[in-house]
Order: sequence, then C-alpha cells, then structure tokens
Amino acid sequence: MGLKDVLKKKIEEHRPRTARLTKEFGDVKIGEVTIGQAIGGARSVKCLVTDISYLDPVEGIRFRGLTIPEVMEKLPKPNGKDYPYVEGFWYFLLTGEIPTKAQAEEVVEDFKKRAQVPQYVIDILRAMPRDTHPMTMLSAAVLAMQRESKFAKFYAEGFNKMTAWEPMYEDSCDLLAKLPEIAAYIYRMKYKGDTPIASDRSLDFGGNFAHMMGIDNPYDDVARMYFILHSDHESGNVSAHTTHLVASALSDAFYSLSAGLNGLAGPLHGLANQEVLGWIQDVYAKLGGKVPTKEDLKKFLWDTLNSGQVIPGYGHAVLRKTDPRYTSQREYCQKYLPEDELFKVVAMIYDVAPDILMEHGKAKNPWPNVDAQSGVIQWFYGLREYDFYTVLFGVGRAIGVLANITWDRALGYPIERPKSVTTDMLEAAAGIKK
Repeated sequence: MGLKDVLKKKIEEHRPRTARLTKEFGDVKIGEVTIGQAIGGARSVKCLVTDISYLDPVEGIRFRGLTIPEVMEKLPKPNGKDYPYVEGFWYFLLTGEIPTKAQAEEVVEDFKKRAQVPQYVIDILRAMPRDTHPMTMLSAAVLAMQRESKFAKFYAEGFNKMTAWEPMYEDSCDLLAKLPEIAAYIYRMKYKGDTPIASDRSLDFGGNFAHMMGIDNPYDDVARMYFILHSDHESGNVSAHTTHLVASALSDAFYSLSAGLNGLAGPLHGLANQEVLGWIQDVYAKLGGKVPTKEDLKKFLWDTLNSGQVIPGYGHAVLRKTDPRYTSQREYCQKYLPEDELFKVVAMIYDVAPDILMEHGKAKNPWPNVDAQSGVIQWFYGLREYDFYTVLFGVGRAIGVLANITWDRALGYPIERPKSVTTDMLEAAAGIKK
C-alpha cells in the first residue's frame, strides 16, 4: 500500500479511540490551571493532543514513540548516506510505521511530481525588496500559493468532515515538496548575487536542497539531519500551536503554515540558533581568536554569569538533560569537523558550562539545547547569513506541523477557543479582592 492508503487505514483505526474518549470520558480531569499559568503563557497546561511527538523532560523528544537515535537508525537512508530520507520521515510521522526503503522512495517520487514552484511565486519573491527578511519571503511564498489549495476547493464544494483529511494531506504534500526549492531560491537570490540553481529531480529532498543551495556533499546529510531534528517538538511551541490554531478554523495548509512560520520568526522562538552562534564567535574573538584554555573559558563564563547575563544555548523550558538534538549534531561534528576551531569552542563549553551553571545555582537546567550546536555546522559549510538560519528551521518545522494538521482534520478536532478571565476574577480567586 502507498502512504495515503496506509494513512487512511490508520485514521479509521484511530477515530473510535478519540470518539470514545470524548463521549465517555469527556469530564475526566487531566490537570489544573494556576494563576501563574493563566498569566504566564499557559506554560505546561495540558490542553493539546498530538501523537506525532512528545517532549519528555528527561529523555527529550520522541517522534511517534521513538528517540532521535532510534529514528536515525531505523529509517531508510539513501545509498551511501548516514541520515534518513526526509520523505521516509514524513511517512513515519503520518503513520507511526517505519517505511521500507521502497515505501520511502515511493514518497520521494511522489514529491518530485509535486515540487514545481509556480512562476508567480518566483515573480512575487523577485518583486520584494532584497533587504526583506528571508522569513518574510518564505511566509509570503507559502501564502501566495493558497490559490492552489485543494482543501479550500473541497470546502467550497461542500465540506465532509469524514474525508476532510484527504485534501489537507494533498495540500500538505504539495507544500512540503515545494519548500526546498522556495527556500534555496530565496537564499541564492538574496545572498548569492541572484544566481538560482535549477532543481535536480533525480535527488531526494535533502540532496536536492543541498544541490540548489550550491553546497557540496556531505551537506546533503546535514540537510536531512537538520530538517528531521527541527521537525516537531510537541504542539505547544509557537510555530506548532499557531499552525494548529489557524487550521482549527478550517483554514487550509497554506494559510496555516504561513501563520506558523510567522510565529517561528519571533526572536523568542526561531532566532535562538543564530544568537548562540554570534555569542560563540564573540567568545572566540574575546579570548584571542583561538581555541581558549579551559581555565580561560571558565573565567569568561563566570564573568558572563556574574554580570547578570546568561550562557546562550543552555537551559530549556521543559528538558532537564542534554537535548538529544544537540547530541545528534555533536556526533556529526565529531565525525566531519572535529578540527574546526568553532566546534572545539562549542565542545569545550559543553565540557565546562554545566558544572559552572550548577554551582551558580540559578539555572533550572544546566544542559545544552539544540541551538547550542546547530549554527556552527551551517557556518562550517559556508552558510554564514544568520538571517537564513530560521528559514532552515522553518522547512524542517513544516514536516511536523503539516503532519499534525492532517491528523487534526482526520480526527475532526473542533475550532480552538479557550476561555478568558479578567484580572478581577484572578484577584478574587487569590483571595485579595472581593
């Protein structure tokens, strides 16, 4: 069976579970909301459902129940490559099943048929001022293609809740297949003297992206790894939640992903990797433009903390150990760029920062997150335009959020509409006001 047939079977098996929980156990409480959570951004409020990924505070992210090392090991890979097909990962996120290599390659071929970017999208990008932020360009390109939406046409012709997932699936596949070409076009147009590189349809998602970026192998494996690692992180982060929220209004995948990308562009979400890289380069420069000694680095980190600043890339809102996404990228660096001086600085920070943070005592989590490593790899391969890093994140994040909204439609999730309260009500609940 092809991916869509397998997904249909999975959906039909899953629907009775959701229906029973809603009908028979809808009043069962799974948590309480505090005043701090209500004011503080709904932190840790358990009110979203996804089977695509789960963020365990100790184990880190699990995709469909598997850890990152398990995903990288089990998924099929292109011949001679270290990292899996992105297309096979898409199959896995949608179905929860590890595809065979033949099944993954079937999705590769399907994506090739969907990958052509409409000329009007290119025209829109070229009409934008060249100093426009690349995330604005990416979001605008996605939004411009809304006219292609099969889901929008499906709704206009008469909405059927039971089959709504199918046009959402088609839109998601269409969108995802086009993103590498759109992203690479933005990069080459904006940063490389307006020299786009034509798509090579013989290549898979990661391989073709590296080709269109003009970066030699093994950057193709960097692309596969990066997109998989950044694909999903539960439903509560801004880009995932925004995409889900907009889709809950029966907006199509183009409207929804564009909105999610706008959230990802926020400095508190997708900007962190470039900020961490800038800080690492600053450390390198301030310590003499060379790999420092551990003692010099320790003093620099203590001076940073004692001045009231933080160590960028360390700590996480949920995780309480080293981010497995950091570890995965660290292992890549140890294999392919062990002598790179910036990586040596990153590795040394990893050796000394956790102990310093624990002794300092203010950090809840002294371990590195994904952003502590990712920018260094891009820099090594010549991708040195900081503003573009969030675009890479956006291409990867699209995989997870589009899988989620396909399942949202499959299970008939309603429009999301939380209830608000007033400050007076909170003060009354706290007993400080009648």
